[in-house]
Amino acid sequence: MLAIRLKRVGRTNDPSFRIIVQDHRRSPKKTRGVVEYVGSYNARYGKPQVNAERIQYWLSQGAQASDTVHNILVDTKVISEKKVNAHNKKTKVVKEVPVEAPKPVAEVKAPAPVVEEAPVAEAAPEPVVEVKEETPVAEAEAPATPETVAEVPAEEVVAKEEEAPAA
Repeated sequence: MLAIRLKRVGRTNDPSFRIIVQDHRRSPKKTRGVVEYVGSYNARYGKPQVNAERIQYWLSQGAQASDTVHNILVDTKVISEKKVNAHNKKTKVVKEVPVEAPKPVAEVKAPAPVVEEAPVAEAAPEPVVEVKEETPVAEAEAPATPETVAEVPAEEVVAKEEEAPAA
């Protein structure tokens, strides 16, 4: 049985191929057994040149095109069929079963972080102090009001936050 397949003739890192008609039992690397050269394909530029008349003749004589050559012939409109998957021959084609849309899960909204600002002094403004929910020290203490923040220097508040273990 004859096969229409690619034979690599390009240099390293410069792939180009000849499209040949050959006995399917022979290696395409050898020149022996090539019945006819029917085209070429430069993979770098992607422009196949095929002799459509001769390919139609060999297909009518029973020659089988390889998957890659088949796809090239479909691209050049020598044959009017669908492309075939040339890769992943070992994986099975699984029919896709319609999957039900996942049910929306009610999201629990976390309370917004409380931002407390210190009163602005004319000489030097104090930095903004954020109370994080994650620190157990902040939860144990009474909620701070702007008056209590003004009483405690900013350096002590920062030191307490640094001492708190990360949760």
